[in-house]
Amino acid sequence: MINKKVAIIIGVVLFCASGFISYSFFSQVKGSTSLKSNYKSPTGVLDPESTEPKTEECPINGKMLTKKQHDKWVVRRPLGVSIENSTDARPQSGLTGADVIYEAVAEGGITRFLAIYYCQDVPFVGPVRSARVHFMKVLREYGEYPLFAHVGGANCDEETGSGCANGAKADALGLIRTLKWDSYNDLNQFGVPFPYFWRDYERLPNVATEHTVYSSTAKLWDFAKTKRELTNVDEDGVSWDKNFTSWKFQDDAKTQDRGTTKKIELGFWNAFANAMSVTWNYDMQSNAYKRSNGGAVHVDKNNNKPVIAKNVIVVFAKESPANDGYDGGHILYQLTGTGDALIFQNGGAIKGTWSKEDEETRMKFFDEKDKEVSVVRGQVFVEILPIGNKVTY
Repeated sequence: MINKKVAIIIGVVLFCASGFISYSFFSQVKGSTSLKSNYKSPTGVLDPESTEPKTEECPINGKMLTKKQHDKWVVRRPLGVSIENSTDARPQSGLTGADVIYEAVAEGGITRFLAIYYCQDVPFVGPVRSARVHFMKVLREYGEYPLFAHVGGANCDEETGSGCANGAKADALGLIRTLKWDSYNDLNQFGVPFPYFWRDYERLPNVATEHTVYSSTAKLWDFAKTKRELTNVDEDGVSWDKNFTSWKFQDDAKTQDRGTTKKIELGFWNAFANAMSVTWNYDMQSNAYKRSNGGAVHVDKNNNKPVIAKNVIVVFAKESPANDGYDGGHILYQLTGTGDALIFQNGGAIKGTWSKEDEETRMKFFDEKDKEVSVVRGQVFVEILPIGNKVTY
C-alpha cells in the first residue's frame, strides 16, 4: 500500500513538473526574437504624401516623387516580394507602397501577389510566402539579378519524388539555382537570418504560423548591400538597369477626357471564388481605382488606406497544371509570347494585347491598332487570369 501511494505521489510530481517545463519552454519560444520582433518602423522612411516638390520620375511606373526618394532608389535595385492573399493573410502590409503588383493563382484557386518595390519604401511588408515560377518569370524583367524575397518555394524533392514529375517545370527553387540567384540576389527567408525576416504574431493575431513572416524594404535592401554587395550595381560594377526597358508614361487625363467605366469585376477559379473575387471601383476625381477583395475594401495594415491603382491591366494567359505529383496542385502560366489584355486607365477600357518576347524582356501592352499603351503615372496592378475568364465592366 505504501509503495502504491509513493508511486502515485511521484507520478503527480512528474506530471506537474513536465507541464511546468513545457509551459516555460513554449512561452520562451513564442516570445523569442527568433520568432517575434520588436522591430519598429525605420526612421527616415519618407511619407509618399510629403509636401516636398515631386520632380523625379520613377523608372518603374512613372510616378513623380521627391529628390530624397530619388537619392535612395538610385543606389539600390528592384525588389520583388511574394505576398500571400489567403483570407487569413488580410490585411496585408505594404501593398499601397509597391510600384507594380502582379496577382495570379498560386495554387488551389488562392491568389498571391508579387509586389515590386524600387522607388518607395514600406516599413512592413508581408505576410511573405513561397516562390512560384510564374512570378519569377515576370520578375526577370527587372534586371538580371533583381532581389527576390520569399519563404521557400515550390520544389522538386528528390528524396521523396514530390514535385519532380513532368520535368519539374514548377520547381521554383530549382529555377533559382539554375539562374544562379541562390546566395546572391535571392532572399529566401531560410537563408536570410533574423532580424531581416521575423515572425510577428501581433500584426495578424489568431492565425497559423505560416501567415506571420514579415520584413521591411529597408532591411532587405540593407541585407543585399551589406551581405551580398548588391546595390544599383553588382560586384562587377554592372548596373541593374543595363538592359531594362521602361514603359512609356503619361500624365492623368484631364477631367473632361476621363471615361465612365466605373466598376471592374473579375475572378480567378471557381474554387474560393467569393474569397478571391476582385472589384475595382473607379473614382473620376482622383482618376484612380480602389480595390475590393472578397467583398471588402482591400486595405493596407501599414496605413489603413485602401489599395489604389492608377492602372489595372488584365493579362489573359494560358494556364496549365504542372502535373508534377504535388498534392496542392502546382500550376503554370505561359507568360512569354503574346495574348489578349484589357487595360483600364483614365476611366476607360482598352481591348488590346500583351507581348513579352522572352523572360528577360519587359511585358508591354498594345491597343487594337498595335500602338503601345502608355502607363498613367502611379501604381500598376496586373491581374493574370486564365484564358476564357470573364471580366465585367
